[in-house]
Amino acid sequence: MLKRLLDVGLSAGGLILLSPILIILWALVKINMGTPVIFQQRRPGLYSHPFTMYKFRTMRDAVDSSNQQLPDNERLTSLGRFLRASSLDELPELFNVLKGEMSLVGPRPLLTRYTPYFTAEEGQRLNVRPGITGWAQVNGRNTVSWNDRLALDVWYVQHRSTLLDLKILWLTLGKIFQRSGVVVDPESVMQNLDDERRNRASL
Repeated sequence: MLKRLLDVGLSAGGLILLSPILIILWALVKINMGTPVIFQQRRPGLYSHPFTMYKFRTMRDAVDSSNQQLPDNERLTSLGRFLRASSLDELPELFNVLKGEMSLVGPRPLLTRYTPYFTAEEGQRLNVRPGITGWAQVNGRNTVSWNDRLALDVWYVQHRSTLLDLKILWLTLGKIFQRSGVVVDPESVMQNLDDERRNRASL
């Protein structure tokens, strides 16, 4: 109950205080990349129940001569790189927190197709609401391996508390200002989880 009260209070306050920035970013994304301004994607939430996650759009629509979508790194715009590096693309997720679909702190919601590849222990990350930031994000973010990242998520689920959440929020602010552990194009450093697990199983 206390965690939910903190989520509602801080997300509502954040949306009010950051409303001028949200409006400016909305305009910049629309001018730079067109519509839709908000990127929406279904992700697994609490107990794997799907929800629609909101983020500012960071990539343009672009296809090759065969009308196939170009790779992410070729569609990512300079504005998109800035939004990702500064984590400003995540601000619309405050609406997800306010709606009760996410928490400020928790395991990051991964792609739905990754869920079948979790081990029984890793599946514990789905027993709490996914978060905008989490223990894995302040301990390496996209620069750690999938095994380590998921292990950090499980550790959080098993040790979660209000004090730990406040610590993670404080560390997150430092990471944002330092831009530590940020990889604007995760595919350039991390293999997709489903590919990684399939490859390991075939060995």
